[in-house]
Amino acid sequence: MSQAFEPIRVGRWDLPQRFVMAPLTRNRAGDAQAPTSLNANYYGQRASAGLIITEGTQPSAVGQGYLDTPGMHSDAQVAGWREVAESVHKGGGHIVVQLMHAGRIAHPDNKNGLETVAPSAIAAPGEIVTATGQQAYPTPRALETDEIPALVEEFVYAARRAVEAGLDGVEVHAANGYLPHQFLAPSSNERSDGYGGSPENRARLTIEITQAVAAEIGADRVGIRISPSHNIQGVLETDDAETAATYEALVDGIAPLGLAYLSILGDPESELVTDLRRRFDGPVVLNTGFSSVTQLHDVEDILERGLGDLVAVGREFLANPDLVRRWRENAPLNAPNEQTFYGGGAQGYTDYPSLAG
Repeated sequence: MSQAFEPIRVGRWDLPQRFVMAPLTRNRAGDAQAPTSLNANYYGQRASAGLIITEGTQPSAVGQGYLDTPGMHSDAQVAGWREVAESVHKGGGHIVVQLMHAGRIAHPDNKNGLETVAPSAIAAPGEIVTATGQQAYPTPRALETDEIPALVEEFVYAARRAVEAGLDGVEVHAANGYLPHQFLAPSSNERSDGYGGSPENRARLTIEITQAVAAEIGADRVGIRISPSHNIQGVLETDDAETAATYEALVDGIAPLGLAYLSILGDPESELVTDLRRRFDGPVVLNTGFSSVTQLHDVEDILERGLGDLVAVGREFLANPDLVRRWRENAPLNAPNEQTFYGGGAQGYTDYPSLAG
């Protein structure tokens, strides 16, 4: 049998295969950024993924970036996530919430006028979609050093609420140009305090968040996602030596915790990814990126060459709620409809058909 379908123990979860559902922003949260029955249906349909990492979910109201993304900081949001968890568990799956503080990738119009914060007062390039159309990213307010403990506590509080909601754990999102990643990169972090100025200092916030979340809910419920040298949303890591030093410090800081997994978005054959996997010495989930759709042969190739322990799959799970069965039976796949990726209702969300029988 293909290694893709071999079971594996990750954290406290026994998973039925070695590919999981990647986090996918869908912009379909309900009132007050709370998940709805529609969201519960969507995730429940995909329970056979074994492990689902949810869409990016803000740990605080200030942490919201985009329109209609869910939160994990209010009673209404926890109630919504409880329905999601029950739906996934009914189908025999596990689900962890990706905690995503957008930092400077935000606009006040998307979060009831709340300010935008970041490591430094440097605006992201480009524009963001708001209810009134595209707008330029505003210049964020640089966080004060004495505000950092409260920021860490936002993640801790959200992780605690996630467990209360019945979710199986959390993933700390330190990738893709959002707040922890903004601290990691010299292009977006010009601080001169203990959270900037050196690779070790730039890695400090992400380490502290991960340590605190693991202490709160148990390390075997916690994963973390990174994307070194992704160079996205103005978060640039173009000096190879500096980037390697930063992520070595980060992984060395979290490896002793015994986390459930480390998820890396990047080239699985690169020297840096190989080194970080060795340093972590635990289950590593690989995601090859956005340039191409991850197919079964890609999963098998990564596993057979020993480049990673699991593979995150995005768009194919989006369009095929029963992807595991389709890949196992070599059945035809639904094609994803890019026009319905972000926002809307059931169309392009819960109406992709499963195989008959």
